[in-house]
Amino acid sequence: QVQLVESGGGLVQPGGSLRLSCAASGSIGRINAMGWYRQAPGKQRELVATVTGSANTKYGDSVKGRFTISRDNAKNTVYLQMNSLKPEDTAVYQCNVDGNLYSYSGPDFYSYGQGTQVTVSS
Repeated sequence: QVQLVESGGGLVQPGGSLRLSCAASGSIGRINAMGWYRQAPGKQRELVATVTGSANTKYGDSVKGRFTISRDNAKNTVYLQMNSLKPEDTAVYQCNVDGNLYSYSGPDFYSYGQGTQVTVSS
């Protein structure tokens, strides 16, 4: 009932930048937290960054100071600006959103995007 569409992944050289976007649509009453996770081959899924409805942010230790998460509530969209990219940032990045369906007091929902590949390589 809530669909997430991610964009912005791709191939970039070390030290470069990318900006990921994730737009939510569907029967949305309210969006609470929005965030990004990533998973590299052979590794566990890890938190990249989250942002709450009141704009409080949290970052994984490995991306602090290099990545910035933001959201546009009017567009139900979350962004991840990734700077100073390193080969170890290579992973599938997945957006997640939670909130309420239909209204502020509607049923909870928790949705994941399909994932977008980010490859950092020379």
